[in-house]
Amino acid sequence: MIWVGLSAYAMATMMIELLGLLAGVIGIVAWIPQIVQVWVHKRHDGLSLTTFAVVSLALALWLVYGILVDSFAMIAANIMTLGVIGHDLRGNWCCLHRCAAYSHQREQI
Repeated sequence: MIWVGLSAYAMATMMIELLGLLAGVIGIVAWIPQIVQVWVHKRHDGLSLTTFAVVSLALALWLVYGILVDSFAMIAANIMTLGVIGHDLRGNWCCLHRCAAYSHQREQI
């Protein structure tokens, strides 16, 4: 078992990293409803690009902090969350362009 032979400090450090990973997974899961709205239902109304920009900046700074303090959990969670936000923004961009193209086609008919 992984716990055998570890000092109390090493076990505490491992538990803290596991807690950080769990927090990161929950943070990623929190974006699932937004992704479903954009990619599945093709709805992008109500999205704030300003909010996405501020959240992305905060995550990028947390990523840098995680690198500086050498926290695997913080690094992994922020990279994955930034990826999810990027995926969501890409879906929003595609949806906006499809909607604009569809409106333009309808105007020509």
